[in-house]
Amino acid sequence: MGDASAGQAVRRFLATIQVGDVCHGTIAAVSRSGISVVLDGFTDRPLGTVRPLDDFWHRCLAETAVVGQRVSGEVVAVDVDAGRVRLSTAATEKPELWTFLKGLRPGEVLDGTVAAIERFGVFVALDEGPEHPVFPGVGFITFPELSWRHFDAASDVVAIGQRVSCEFLQFDTWNGEARLSLRAMEPDPFLVFVEGIAVGQRLSGRVTKLVPFGVFVEVADGIAGLVRLSELSSVPVAAPEDVVQVGDRLTVVVTDVDRERRRLSLSRRQT
Repeated sequence: MGDASAGQAVRRFLATIQVGDVCHGTIAAVSRSGISVVLDGFTDRPLGTVRPLDDFWHRCLAETAVVGQRVSGEVVAVDVDAGRVRLSTAATEKPELWTFLKGLRPGEVLDGTVAAIERFGVFVALDEGPEHPVFPGVGFITFPELSWRHFDAASDVVAIGQRVSCEFLQFDTWNGEARLSLRAMEPDPFLVFVEGIAVGQRLSGRVTKLVPFGVFVEVADGIAGLVRLSELSSVPVAAPEDVVQVGDRLTVVVTDVDRERRRLSLSRRQT
């Protein structure tokens, strides 16, 4: 079969598969990068893949899987151009967990208890959810979703055993967990602050950080704006430290408010 006709055959087969389907097949190869699966109904070459992170459902499937072994998984992604179907064995091995996660809707509020704090985020044991077979909790909060305000460590925001209410963001089919947001339960302090701010308005603040392209000035608790290098002085300067230092208090003028990107542009020169 030529390359063109083979590609068409793959596309025709993949067109019959949708995310959420359960596919069966035979393991064709096992490696550190994952497991290749020849799917039932298309024996020309392996189209299914089970990636390494999903192996944790087997407590490292790659160490126990063998070529020729039968495997089943739920389709979590179909890449027609690459000719690949990504499978999750978690869906077939823990159907009660998968059913719970698929039933959640973005914006829904979930309650739980902080189960673990890791360097990459916070695990939450959900009140209404089943236990996770691998992680300390079914819910997971990434660092950016912990708080609107700057913090140095997750332990500055939450503690193990603390009760939390979070907004459900999405079903992470890669890890079989509910991605949550703690900060969504509070109004965005930036948007609250800029409601009363207009371009041209004068503000007073403290320099909190110097960067090559300017300085950041905190004009309210946790709200900082950028004064670009060209707006630091009425005369050209080579570096921000030539004009100001961290801790200096400045009077600045608001030049732009970007609500979508949560950015406040300031000018010292225009004062």
